[in-house]
Amino acid sequence: MPTLPIEQHLVPLQAALSAHNRLILVAQPGAGKTTRVPLTLLECPWAQGQKLLLLEPRRVAARLAATFMAQQLNEPVGGTVGYRMRGDSKVSTQTRLEIITQGVLTRMLQDDPLLEGVAGIIFDEFHERSIEADLGLALSLDIQQSIRDDLRLIVMSATMDVAALKKVLGEETPVIESTGRQFPVETYYRPASGDESVASAALRVVDEALARSDSRDLLVILPGMAEINQLVQALDNSPREIEVRALHGSMPIEIQQAALKPHAERQRVIVSTAIAESSVTVDGVNVVIDAGLERVPLFQPRTGLTHLTTRRVNRASADQRRGRAGRQQPGVCYRLWSQEQPLVAYGEPEILQADLSRLTLEVAMWGARSPDELSWMTSPPNGAWQSSQALLRQLGMLDSAGLLTPLGKQSARWPVEPRLAVMLSKAEQLNTLPLACALAALLEGRKRINGSLRAALVQRFSQPSRFPQWLRDAKRLAGIADTALPRGIAEESLGALLALSYPDRIGQLISPGRFKLANGKTATLSIHHPLANEAYIVAISVESASSEAAIYLAEPLALATLIDLYPATQQWEERITWSDVQGKLLGEAVQRHGELMLASRPLTELSAEAVQQALLQALKQRPGVLFNDRFKQLQGRMTLLESAYPGEWPDWSECALLESLDVWLAPYLAGITRFSQLEKMQFHTYLMSTLSWDEQTRFEYLTPSSITVPSGNQASIDYRPCLVGRPPVLALKLQEAFGWQDTPLVADGHIPVVIHLLSPAKRPLQVTQDLRSFWLNGYPEVRKEMRGRYPKHPWPEDPLTAQATSLTKRRLD
Repeated sequence: MPTLPIEQHLVPLQAALSAHNRLILVAQPGAGKTTRVPLTLLECPWAQGQKLLLLEPRRVAARLAATFMAQQLNEPVGGTVGYRMRGDSKVSTQTRLEIITQGVLTRMLQDDPLLEGVAGIIFDEFHERSIEADLGLALSLDIQQSIRDDLRLIVMSATMDVAALKKVLGEETPVIESTGRQFPVETYYRPASGDESVASAALRVVDEALARSDSRDLLVILPGMAEINQLVQALDNSPREIEVRALHGSMPIEIQQAALKPHAERQRVIVSTAIAESSVTVDGVNVVIDAGLERVPLFQPRTGLTHLTTRRVNRASADQRRGRAGRQQPGVCYRLWSQEQPLVAYGEPEILQADLSRLTLEVAMWGARSPDELSWMTSPPNGAWQSSQALLRQLGMLDSAGLLTPLGKQSARWPVEPRLAVMLSKAEQLNTLPLACALAALLEGRKRINGSLRAALVQRFSQPSRFPQWLRDAKRLAGIADTALPRGIAEESLGALLALSYPDRIGQLISPGRFKLANGKTATLSIHHPLANEAYIVAISVESASSEAAIYLAEPLALATLIDLYPATQQWEERITWSDVQGKLLGEAVQRHGELMLASRPLTELSAEAVQQALLQALKQRPGVLFNDRFKQLQGRMTLLESAYPGEWPDWSECALLESLDVWLAPYLAGITRFSQLEKMQFHTYLMSTLSWDEQTRFEYLTPSSITVPSGNQASIDYRPCLVGRPPVLALKLQEAFGWQDTPLVADGHIPVVIHLLSPAKRPLQVTQDLRSFWLNGYPEVRKEMRGRYPKHPWPEDPLTAQATSLTKRRLD
């Protein structure tokens, strides 16, 4: 074998893993980490008689890595080195190094949390930060910390945020760094001009690169399939003698591998998505043309929808792509952006921007009710987590406590996303399980389907050889179900199966092409779409926009089918809403599915409970009625006490009080039906009554609403500033404070009040928490300025001994 940069680190790496059960390896492109490190670790004493798992983010990389390492051992794949991925594996009883894809690791961990027979897990290309890799690391750490402290965990990448990784692995985790085997790479910037498209700019630079005498094969990295197809079509029409090959993740694995094999006679131009960004070397490539863009799905918890967005790559990814040109010889990288274009250092982890429903299901399967029970490099965002839990509850997979229901446990056996898993689990009751397997394989493939879903299925049933990946996936699901694939489609069953998967995306016609979805959002089809006037549809593929979501794939749904699938839609329930126009509650009985009203009739009599809930909801939508000045004074007083006496007093924040309206306010709403009645209610009195008599007495003592000032009058204390972390305020005329030397205190002497000393016109003259200092230092200047402006009011030379008063000189006399 040729010497690679990683060779000098193999002995220190073995030594580190003899003393520690975790290790971080940062190795630059071409170092040899993917193929040399795993084989070396097999020789370690702690790995004897056991196997290692090498986690690869992409299927094509897993196969290529397994093939290369098997060749180094002069063995076929499936001997010492094998691979395992969804729907395809080559392993045997002799296999000691399994290269697996990320989903396979999750299944192995869930099926056997002890990981018997596994000595270590190697996470390769961890910088990509996929959800599966983050989940796999979190579950592996949980195993290691609880029952398998002998399990070795190795995290490898060329570009990695080591500081962030050590926070989850432990600051004592050893870090080994290796240079790469990188030939010089010239870098040129060729930004698109004017309104030139990405594909056109790439074509221009391909021509420039092919004209170079030193160019071998070219790798063009574009953001998505649309740009790939445009460039491939343009190159196919080119007179040049080149071999043009497309490469993207939705291709069957055999075609992906074929695209990476050198052509014996022609120069290759590989037009690829980011799938070619990392992992094993692509033989023959010494020119990279990088658009510097990536297309990623962004999930919006607020809408529950995902939309694709095209954005700039991060600097780490750009460097990975550039490095492709210098793996085997000096190379050239053309970047289709200007040199001044700023790039962020690292990409955002997928866990921060994707739908977390599958992750949430896996965590529940693990037995955890919250992500906080696991160690994450990046914790799941709370909004997306709550949204995914709500979806799983709606699908019937989770109960209110976040635990798996019987349906959830049954659905967990299906290696598809939760929506499709529920469809497969329920399909047997509808006698449509074979069709469900075919449908799930199609939808799980994530390939954009042009036209209708039923047309796509008919095409696959009639010409299965044209769709080998779909056929493999469908047969695999049918094997799990112990059934055979159907020969065709029972069209009436298609809408029913989809309604089981997408209950929240059942749509009701509003106007041609516009539908209200069961989740309350609005989505649109073209008014020329065949389904634009259907009464009900199931929106399968929906992408959100700034206002309304666009439906890319949908199927019709009969109302009778919807009712049969969800019998609760036949029940009448009271629906009471607030009418801003009439200023009162209006009631009707409705049959509904989610936010869709299937039928309604007016109510002549409103139940007390429904009225109460409607009033509480109206108050939540109009909190200004509740949180008036008197109410905020109470909140401010309680906020002050919470800070002075932590843990002794209740939470009266706006959020907490709105959440608990049904506890402290609901009993007082009997007989209320109009908003004008609400406006007259003494909300502050009801809030105070939640405290016991002793608590109220102490509350008034610690936070008095007013105090006696030197003039003998009562001055109110304003506690509203406490809501934003400031002290309470006492405002009074300056003359009423003569002789007052000590700043008044509240909270049993713990908190000084801020005093606003006012002019006779009630305008602030001084703000202070140190009265004595003001009388001695600030008052003479104030007296000089004010005595001429307000001659009827006393301005004595010595305010410390003067009589405090609220009267003028004349009235004093």
